[in-house]
Amino acid sequence: MRQLHNHRFQDLLLVFALLAPLFSGCNLPLNPPADQAPLTAGQQPQATPTQPGSPTPTPYPGRPHYAPGELVDYTAQTGDTLPSLAVRFNTSVEEIRAANPFIPDTATTMPPGMPMKIPTYYLPLWGSPYRIIPDSLFINGPAQVGFNTTEFIQQHPGWLKSYVDFVGGSNRGSGEIVDYVARNHSISPRLLLALLEYQAGALTQPALPDEMKDFPLGNPDWAYKGTYMQMNWAANLLNNGYYEYRQAKLSSITYKDGRLERLDPGLNAATASLHNYFNFLYQPDRYEHAISPEGFAMTYSELFGDPWQNEQSHIPGSLIQPELILPFQLGDIWALTGGPHSAWGTGEPFAAIDFAPPSKFAGCVPSGVWATAAAPGLVVRSETGQVMIDIDGDGDERTGWVLFYLHIATEGRIPLGTYVRRGDAIGHPSCEGGSATGTHIHFVRKYNGEWMPAQGVLAYNLEGWVAFNGSQAYLGTLRREAQVVTACTCSNAKSFIESHMR
Repeated sequence: MRQLHNHRFQDLLLVFALLAPLFSGCNLPLNPPADQAPLTAGQQPQATPTQPGSPTPTPYPGRPHYAPGELVDYTAQTGDTLPSLAVRFNTSVEEIRAANPFIPDTATTMPPGMPMKIPTYYLPLWGSPYRIIPDSLFINGPAQVGFNTTEFIQQHPGWLKSYVDFVGGSNRGSGEIVDYVARNHSISPRLLLALLEYQAGALTQPALPDEMKDFPLGNPDWAYKGTYMQMNWAANLLNNGYYEYRQAKLSSITYKDGRLERLDPGLNAATASLHNYFNFLYQPDRYEHAISPEGFAMTYSELFGDPWQNEQSHIPGSLIQPELILPFQLGDIWALTGGPHSAWGTGEPFAAIDFAPPSKFAGCVPSGVWATAAAPGLVVRSETGQVMIDIDGDGDERTGWVLFYLHIATEGRIPLGTYVRRGDAIGHPSCEGGSATGTHIHFVRKYNGEWMPAQGVLAYNLEGWVAFNGSQAYLGTLRREAQVVTACTCSNAKSFIESHMR
């Protein structure tokens, strides 16, 4: 940031000092056992079939006890990164690089299908290596393009067909509601439908049992009463598990009886998330069945076919972020009021950051300054509080890079279908759309339907300012060489940041 003239800096301090209570964040395969062949991407180990009438499938044999640092064969899966692989195999990035010297220093994501050697240090209690669905069928990405949720539901006789609820300001039918949840959380509508069928017979049973009507997905919390709120809860929990595994924050689960299980390092993020989800709901015997080939995977296959046939890899190797500028006008100085925090809902992924404009008044007050397009693209969403810019311009937010802005005011909001250049005004910051205690914008990136965490191998880079997490949500920093901007709801001088590029 260039040096400010003293009088301008003092004026900004006065403006932002008034806003201490104002700006808060938005409240929103490897070596198998000796009797198995090596797993490669898309292949699944074969389980011993469940005996008729048996509630629990025969478990997979455990992994062998590897010698310390033993090299095991692994095939890169979509979205794999070296830091995540290092944690999953209990090794280090340096050791993985030494065993795979062809990996360039600048590597971000690993190319799906690439054979690797991973040095592993055995950890006991690894769980099932069976992978349930691919990651591309977990997120609301390219694999969901062309799927008509309403038509699919109407082709089935179950109770979901006639479900209607007041959601998002209007009465909506079941297909619209599933799509609404899927779009907001960027999670697959097929996944939501399969869960509703597996847990509540939504597509095949004529009616919900009375004891399930309030909580069809099994969470008895009254804050999530009803089918829509149960789907919202489920989507949020599933995203938490998916992105925690992506970032190596989820490596084990604890059963309800207190026993610990380490997630097999050959799992993919979607499978790890489903492990986490079903473990939240079920006792160990029901959990083991749910994650087996005879459990949720069978329901999904019966509805949509073999999920591993024609598997798509929605995140390529060496993915890079397009060039982005700060999302406000050239020369303006805003405050970084929210470091990395939830993209939507609560918990992971920490993919959003918040910026607030200067104001002489605290709270949710109208602002005359403009939020701007951080990259050129097509406006594919413009509705209460929200603007979405599709950088590849194909008109579908499920493909390519997109930028999501939340808390954009209705007055002055850019119309749907507008093509914007970098730096063009898209609307004014506000409190509209979701919960907020002060005028600001909530800014997030997605690629092929997957939220991109603010920190990591694909960290936010805005005019050279790179995002880092704090000790908890909303804390954190943006750093450019020796300069550091620290997120603070107090909007103090250390949180000021100025845009220089267009």
